[in-house]
Amino acid sequence: EIKGLTRAGRRALALGDAREAVGCFRRALLLSRGAASPRLRRACAFNLGAAYVETGKPKKGFEFLLQSQPSEGESGEHLGDLYFNIGAAHEGLRDFPKALEYFGQAGGHGRATQAGSQAGTHVQMGCCYLGMREPARAARCFLDAARTYAAAASPEAAAVALSRASGSMLQSRRFRAAEIAGVLAQCRSLCESIPDPALRGKLYNDIGLGYSQLRIFSLAAESFQRALALCGTEPDRRGEAALLQNLGAAHNALRSFGTALGWHRRAAALHSALGNRRAQGQCFGNLAYACSQLGNHEAAAENYLHALQAFRDSGDVQGQWQACEGLGAACFHLGDPRKAIGHYKEAL
Repeated sequence: EIKGLTRAGRRALALGDAREAVGCFRRALLLSRGAASPRLRRACAFNLGAAYVETGKPKKGFEFLLQSQPSEGESGEHLGDLYFNIGAAHEGLRDFPKALEYFGQAGGHGRATQAGSQAGTHVQMGCCYLGMREPARAARCFLDAARTYAAAASPEAAAVALSRASGSMLQSRRFRAAEIAGVLAQCRSLCESIPDPALRGKLYNDIGLGYSQLRIFSLAAESFQRALALCGTEPDRRGEAALLQNLGAAHNALRSFGTALGWHRRAAALHSALGNRRAQGQCFGNLAYACSQLGNHEAAAENYLHALQAFRDSGDVQGQWQACEGLGAACFHLGDPRKAIGHYKEAL
């Protein structure tokens, strides 16, 4: 019966049913307390503890993981998994130095012999370093994880690790632009072999954001376009609105203002339908800038007015200042210096 409950619990975890998994493991642990085998009780305590950690209850999980430690002199063949989960519990409790200590011990007790487990440990260590605000060390951990996943023929996991590595590299400011661009290129090349459209779309969006920060806007626009093409397979209206906005901004940066107009208008309309006034104001501001660069200052002034109202509605002071400044420039070009001065004063 205990074996059956354990199998059911693992199956529930794999299907994402955390509540069912915890229930199965808890019943198995209760039954094991009537058994003669201490090893069986410890195995059941470990399963329950690990499930609690995985479902976001590290304090509860830690309690049962401690009960699963082998007694002195007993074989510690599964110590690597135990230390990994204790490390994950410490990470969940935001005790990052302690978590790193246990992750290191996990690698020293056989967990490092399995590629997936080794890579998973690198990922968790990277998360700890991010929690400690050490993005450069986090980036190196994610890169180690990506190499291990790639060697184990796990392209999805490798691509995710590369994406996290590029984000950490950008955050740290200790890496050359060429290094970061190389990691983004590796991630992009792996995306083609990922069957899950939702994951592929998210990765393309993250790649686009990375290229934008590097100011490689042609590749940013291409990545956002690929991500947008996947929105139809996994409806996410907020994600689609953000992608449209990013696409418009990338085309503004490329000075392809005529192309940008369509993306700005679609993004503004979708943000409006979703009730996101601040983002809608940003889209109106981007649209106004594109109009001004095309010499249509009347349309620019109209859209800056829309942006100003949206920023007022959402309480975005910086956005209001930028919209007033844009309005002043538009009025000046339209031959109305008095209005221009009024808007400039409002910006001040």
